[in-house]
Amino acid sequence: MKRILFSAACVSLLSLGACNSSDTTSTAADTADTAVGSAPTDNNAGAMDSTAGGSMTDTAAAGTGAMADPNGPTAPHTDDPTFMKSAAHSDQNEIQLSKLVLEKGATGMAKTHADMMITDHTKSTADLKAIAAKKNVTLPTDMDAEHKAIAEQMRKLSGKELEKKFMEQMVTDHQKTLNTMAAHKAMTQDADLQGFITKTAPVVEKHLTMSKEHNGMM
Repeated sequence: MKRILFSAACVSLLSLGACNSSDTTSTAADTADTAVGSAPTDNNAGAMDSTAGGSMTDTAAAGTGAMADPNGPTAPHTDDPTFMKSAAHSDQNEIQLSKLVLEKGATGMAKTHADMMITDHTKSTADLKAIAAKKNVTLPTDMDAEHKAIAEQMRKLSGKELEKKFMEQMVTDHQKTLNTMAAHKAMTQDADLQGFITKTAPVVEKHLTMSKEHNGMM
């Protein structure tokens, strides 16, 4: 009889211990769930990243004409039609001087540069013509008087002397063109011309950089 009572008591104690263990485990789990649920979440993280990215893009896109000299010479650009005519002359100056040196047998860097001038300035001429047509502006199709005189001087040269003169002129011309574009972009209200300058100025900057590099190597 005593053995039976003792066994029953043991069973009761074991059952009670199991219940307490279960309750402790449940309480720990509840505590963990509460901790996870209360952890702070940064719902604005994505928005902040997006905003930062947009700001950087806007800043990068804003820079054109960084090599322009605000105190340097410019072509006439008192109003939009005058600027367009100056830009057209600029294209023709580079195209026709480049053709001249190619006809006279330019080689190496001078030939590479002349080929690029013809290709790129022909493209900018086409872009400018489309804008001028919308605004009923007639563009010149020849060099300006200054560059006609320069061309006559260059026709008397040959070989490395001609190539050196050509590269020096490219530096001068592209710096002036870039100065003019930067100055006119700051004053014009015409969206078409703003777009033209934004698109074309980086190409002019590339030409200026290459002209300086090539000129320094001759």
